[in-house]
Amino acid sequence: MILREDLPDGLVNYGGTPVFTEKTVPAKLTRAHDTKPGVWGKLVVIDGALDYVIPGPPEERMRIEGGDFAIIEPEIEHYVTPRGAVSFRVDFYRAAR
Repeated sequence: MILREDLPDGLVNYGGTPVFTEKTVPAKLTRAHDTKPGVWGKLVVIDGALDYVIPGPPEERMRIEGGDFAIIEPEIEHYVTPRGAVSFRVDFYRAAR
Protein backbone atom coordinates (compact mmCIF):
# COMPACT_ATOMS: atom_id res chain seq x y z
CA MET A 1 0.00 0.00 0.00
CA ILE A 2 1.21 3.51 -0.78
CA LEU A 3 0.20 6.33 1.54
CA ARG A 4 -2.24 8.75 -0.12
CA GLU A 5 -1.34 12.40 -0.40
CA ASP A 6 -4.88 13.80 -0.30
CA LEU A 7 -8.53 12.86 0.14
CA PRO A 8 -10.49 11.63 -2.88
CA ASP A 9 -12.98 14.00 -4.51
CA GLY A 10 -16.59 13.99 -3.33
CA LEU A 11 -16.03 13.60 0.41
CA VAL A 12 -17.46 15.91 3.06
CA ASN A 13 -16.27 16.55 6.59
CA TYR A 14 -18.75 15.28 9.16
CA GLY A 15 -16.81 15.58 12.43
CA GLY A 16 -13.54 15.15 14.17
CA THR A 17 -11.69 14.68 17.41
CA PRO A 18 -10.64 17.33 19.87
CA VAL A 19 -7.01 18.41 19.76
CA PHE A 20 -4.84 15.82 21.51
CA THR A 21 -1.33 16.16 22.91
CA GLU A 22 1.28 13.57 23.80
CA LYS A 23 -0.26 13.62 27.30
CA THR A 24 -3.94 13.36 26.27
CA VAL A 25 -3.80 11.02 23.25
CA PRO A 26 -6.19 8.12 23.90
CA ALA A 27 -4.45 4.74 24.23
CA LYS A 28 -6.69 3.41 21.45
CA LEU A 29 -4.93 5.68 18.94
CA THR A 30 -1.49 4.32 19.88
CA ARG A 31 -2.58 0.71 19.17
CA ALA A 32 -3.63 -0.79 15.83
CA HIS A 33 -7.20 0.18 14.96
CA ASP A 34 -9.15 1.11 11.84
CA THR A 35 -12.02 3.27 10.63
CA LYS A 36 -15.46 2.06 9.58
CA PRO A 37 -16.27 1.29 5.94
CA GLY A 38 -16.50 4.52 3.93
CA VAL A 39 -14.90 6.66 6.66
CA TRP A 40 -11.73 8.55 5.77
CA GLY A 41 -9.56 10.43 8.24
CA LYS A 42 -7.23 13.38 7.91
CA LEU A 43 -4.60 13.28 10.66
CA VAL A 44 -3.53 16.91 11.14
CA VAL A 45 -0.44 17.71 13.18
CA ILE A 46 -0.65 21.23 14.54
CA ASP A 47 2.67 21.35 16.36
CA GLY A 48 5.48 18.90 17.08
CA ALA A 49 5.71 15.51 15.37
CA LEU A 50 4.28 12.01 15.42
CA ASP A 51 4.64 8.84 13.39
CA TYR A 52 1.65 7.49 11.47
CA VAL A 53 2.12 3.74 11.10
CA ILE A 54 0.36 1.13 8.98
CA PRO A 55 1.54 -2.16 10.51
CA GLY A 56 1.47 -4.07 7.21
CA PRO A 57 3.17 -6.25 6.18
CA PRO A 58 5.08 -4.49 5.00
CA GLU A 59 5.02 -1.80 7.67
CA GLU A 60 4.71 1.76 6.43
CA ARG A 61 5.80 4.61 8.68
CA MET A 62 5.42 8.31 8.00
CA ARG A 63 6.75 11.12 10.22
CA ILE A 64 4.24 13.97 10.26
CA GLU A 65 5.37 17.35 11.55
CA GLY A 66 3.53 20.53 12.50
CA GLY A 67 1.56 21.92 9.55
CA ASP A 68 1.44 18.55 7.74
CA PHE A 69 -1.16 15.79 7.57
CA ALA A 70 -1.68 12.14 6.62
CA ILE A 71 -4.70 10.52 5.00
CA ILE A 72 -6.27 7.56 6.80
CA GLU A 73 -8.04 5.23 4.40
CA PRO A 74 -11.19 3.32 5.38
CA GLU A 75 -10.70 -0.03 7.14
CA ILE A 76 -6.88 0.15 7.06
CA GLU A 77 -5.24 -0.71 10.39
CA HIS A 78 -3.01 2.07 11.68
CA TYR A 79 -1.75 3.76 14.83
CA VAL A 80 0.20 6.85 15.90
CA THR A 81 3.31 7.29 17.99
CA PRO A 82 3.98 10.79 19.41
CA ARG A 83 7.57 11.96 19.05
CA GLY A 84 7.91 14.29 22.02
CA ALA A 85 5.60 17.26 22.50
CA VAL A 86 2.85 17.22 19.87
CA SER A 87 -0.66 18.52 19.26
CA PHE A 88 -2.90 16.97 16.63
CA ARG A 89 -6.47 16.13 15.65
CA VAL A 90 -8.28 13.80 13.27
CA ASP A 91 -10.97 15.12 10.91
CA PHE A 92 -13.45 12.55 9.54
CA TYR A 93 -14.89 12.46 6.01
CA ARG A 94 -17.38 10.35 4.06
CA ALA A 95 -19.23 10.50 0.75
CA ALA A 96 -21.79 13.29 0.47
CA ARG A 97 -25.32 12.04 1.09
